[in-house]
Amino acid sequence: MKKNLLRSSFLAGSFLLGVAAQAQADRFAYAITDLTKEGYNWSVLRRIDLSSNTFSDVLLNGADMNAQLYDASGKKALAAQQDAIYGRLANAPFGTGVAALAYDKKNNRLWYTPMLLDQLRYIDLGTMQVSVVDLPLTGARQKASDQSDIITRMVIGDDGNGYAITNDGKQVFRFAAGKKGAIQVTSLGSLTDAQENKGVSIFNSCTSYGGDIVADDDGHLYLFSARNNVFKIDLETRVATHLGAVTGLPAGFSMNGAAVTERNTVLLTSATDNSGMFEMDVKTLGVTPVKTTDVPWRTSDLANSNLLKSGKKDIGIPDVIASTGTGKGFAEVFPNPVTTRQFTLQFNEAKPGNYMVQILDGYGKEVSRQQVSVTSKGQVSAIKMPTVTTSGVYLVKVTDNQRKAVFTDKLLVQ
Repeated sequence: MKKNLLRSSFLAGSFLLGVAAQAQADRFAYAITDLTKEGYNWSVLRRIDLSSNTFSDVLLNGADMNAQLYDASGKKALAAQQDAIYGRLANAPFGTGVAALAYDKKNNRLWYTPMLLDQLRYIDLGTMQVSVVDLPLTGARQKASDQSDIITRMVIGDDGNGYAITNDGKQVFRFAAGKKGAIQVTSLGSLTDAQENKGVSIFNSCTSYGGDIVADDDGHLYLFSARNNVFKIDLETRVATHLGAVTGLPAGFSMNGAAVTERNTVLLTSATDNSGMFEMDVKTLGVTPVKTTDVPWRTSDLANSNLLKSGKKDIGIPDVIASTGTGKGFAEVFPNPVTTRQFTLQFNEAKPGNYMVQILDGYGKEVSRQQVSVTSKGQVSAIKMPTVTTSGVYLVKVTDNQRKAVFTDKLLVQ
């Protein structure tokens, strides 16, 4: 009877894991707008409901120069900012306006950089507190007059890291929250034109500046320039391949905001035109108008956590978690789902010896590890997870003393 109950628990957990994986797609996107629909001051945070295609009221007034900012490393309140060039504007959450935004679902943050300030900042969406990272980005205190070194493209990649790209494509940055919350910023160097790009270079200000980027689930970024050209960027090599120009957009439409929908299309919004929003098929680069009940807001950027589905992986879940697991007879996990941050691992067919039990998150990063000494088949061991573990899909991985994986399975934490 106990064995049947264990199997029932396991099957119920497997069903819920499938539901959780399918429900991961965001049905919203965050948007940067002005206070008025006709304005061009990118200082207001709103949210778009992708089911109704409607914009929310103001979530954050980024132009408030009396706002309290915080130090990202120490979480301490910062004294009022007085920038040598922009004065009290530096104390406003969005400073000189924002055109680069990335939604970090894992940490429930919105990362961004004010266009003319060389700072990385983020909004804690739980408290709406704005923190400033005390690390330089481009190193340019005063931005170039041709806007070449302004960051207007930002996204969270499929590896969980954030990526930011300057207008001219010559500076690519990776940022991430490391262990104990320490934030790291790394310069990756310049993008490179693919040989087939010919006349449409990633560095060309007339064709390739501005716009937005989204990530796919296979290590690529898709860059949509303000002049409606699309490039596919390999994150490993940083080679940018020109895919073509988007067709079917109105004459005055510039692509400034891009976010992936649950239909695996890309929602496009414009900072220069508010006649409508469009969905784009990345395979054909064709667009269709989005039905709305109201005139949409002009937007300088969009962000959500959806990844373009390449067909090689499930959205947001690495190959190893998307798989059915290995070594099913070797061990068994229960209960599944987990609600107490502790579960049991029953070693059904394990030979006596020492085993390492790892828990990996949805990005493939290790959450915890625990060594277990197995003395007999059928041994049951309690596996503890960190108390700060967030809800979601995880992977349980068991390796033997030769570091060979002998068991993997999905685990749902509620």
